[in-house]
Amino acid sequence: MCLIVFAWRPGHAQPLIVAANRDEFYARPSLPLAQWPQAPQVYAGRDLEAGGTWLGIGPQGRFAALTNIRDPHQPVARRSRGELVARFLTEDLSIDQYLAEVRGKSLEYAGFNLLLGTADALWHFNSHEGEPRELAEGVYGLSNAGLDTPWPKLLKARAALSWTLADPQPGALLAILGDPTIAPFAELPDTGVGLATESLLSSVFIASPSYGTRASTVLISHADGTRHLVERSFGPYGGHLGEVELKV
Repeated sequence: MCLIVFAWRPGHAQPLIVAANRDEFYARPSLPLAQWPQAPQVYAGRDLEAGGTWLGIGPQGRFAALTNIRDPHQPVARRSRGELVARFLTEDLSIDQYLAEVRGKSLEYAGFNLLLGTADALWHFNSHEGEPRELAEGVYGLSNAGLDTPWPKLLKARAALSWTLADPQPGALLAILGDPTIAPFAELPDTGVGLATESLLSSVFIASPSYGTRASTVLISHADGTRHLVERSFGPYGGHLGEVELKV
């Protein structure tokens, strides 16, 4: 994932609302959102190159999602970050137990943000900061830096999510994720990738010949434990490839 905006509202009829874009090279093979045959209580996309995933839900209210930390100078990692999401969804460790394991192994991965949730708690872990944080009620955003780092697309998408919370519907959440507007040069962060790339990556929805938004996913969780997932898949230049909707 390269952008996740989410509302955490414990005690609300819809305690967790998530809208997220996965940005990746189009050539990297993956499967869209689906029930996992080998873990039938898990619903997520699948990275066919390394076997992990970027966002999904599991049994007992489990939710996990990941963004990469953009750092062109970080060393090549030994392990794929997508396994961090997949393992949490398929194992039965508590969040505390799982985060203790992740902290001990974080140097084996390139930089990442990890969101982990159950029906009654939501946690964030940034591998550069090294300290897990239980999140209070609120509206948050993650891109490729820290939690709520004020990059233009994060600010825009987080504000738009706030406006939908009176009646969050999949269509409105997907519309937030489909915004192709590039930020003005003066507002771009400097993450070491050059001005042209910073500009390309500054829009909520990214489209180019080789790299862009591969999947837009929305999750609406309900207090009774049911969850509504919608995912749209895209190819080069933002071409629409399909849509999956699940109510579980």
